[in-house]
Amino acid sequence: MMAAVEARWWTPLNDHKVVCTLCPRYCKIGDHQSGFCFIRRNEGGRLVTFGYGQPAAIHVDPIEKKPLYHFLPGTQILSMGTAGCNMGCFFCQNWDISKARSDHGSSSLLSAEAVVESALYSGCSSIAFTYNEPTIWAEYVIDISRVAHEHGLKTVMVTNGYITPQAFDEVYLWIDAANVDLKAFTEHFYSRITLTHLNPVLETLKRLKQNTSVWFEITNLMIPTLNDEEEETKKLADWILENLGELVPLHFSAFHPDFKLRDKSPTPHDTLHRARRLAMERGLKFVYEGNVMCEESHTTFCPHCGKALIRRSRYDLKAYELTPEGTCRYCGTLIAGHFPRITKARKATSRFDVQ
Repeated sequence: MMAAVEARWWTPLNDHKVVCTLCPRYCKIGDHQSGFCFIRRNEGGRLVTFGYGQPAAIHVDPIEKKPLYHFLPGTQILSMGTAGCNMGCFFCQNWDISKARSDHGSSSLLSAEAVVESALYSGCSSIAFTYNEPTIWAEYVIDISRVAHEHGLKTVMVTNGYITPQAFDEVYLWIDAANVDLKAFTEHFYSRITLTHLNPVLETLKRLKQNTSVWFEITNLMIPTLNDEEEETKKLADWILENLGELVPLHFSAFHPDFKLRDKSPTPHDTLHRARRLAMERGLKFVYEGNVMCEESHTTFCPHCGKALIRRSRYDLKAYELTPEGTCRYCGTLIAGHFPRITKARKATSRFDVQ
């Protein structure tokens, strides 16, 4: 059994039971039992976590892979994840670690300081908490983020947004950016296909907008016959426009069969093209497509003059036409996001250093 660290966000109950208050499942956990996420366990009437200091995966990626298109584009990010998850998505793309128990995954001991040292040594500008759901190892996330900020690094949550109001403020205090996976826009999908609920995710998105300075983007994985109907796409776009604003980037991403949904077909390119068109017609300014090769759908256009400002080939930048102040080089419009201070346009597959 791996080493345990006492968890935050829990309340004792009778008979040595505890209730975890980190995510909206509010798991009531008996002695020597684990919560739904597998890595938070009741040991003698106190909640401990086995996710601290023990990443199951760690890699250096382009930040565009998260996906984040308006946060430090062209830079490298250290990506890391542990075991377990607080959702039960039938389509999970990282199920080998997200469905692993704390003592089943292949992991290594790594302190918060060592994570930051690795990021600095690798030339990264930021650290991403990703692969599985970082909310469930939030104690580790917080400590890494504090150290990262001391060394001038940014921090990123790649998350399903399933977190309680009790934990939200403390977890996101040290976070600079997030990509939130809005998996669908119906409670039917969430309850049947993810074993959770839609409303807590929507509340997290509103909380990010209203209560924090965190830059965030949204991803919607489109699964044929489950969440790809035109009306659902319109309702999703309308909700974002009304509650979060027209400048929040939205990524429609292609599904490929995996885990428990191997009977579904890959998402047709036309479905993504249609979704992008519908969302832009509803008023969203920055809409992209993921997991497909289509340069236009990866390009950031100026919402005022329509010029191509950041052209991408998958995760590489082919052109960068923003001023050092983050404005359109052609008309001067300020582009929403956080951009590296580049003194001139760079082309080909350059990765940028943050100045």
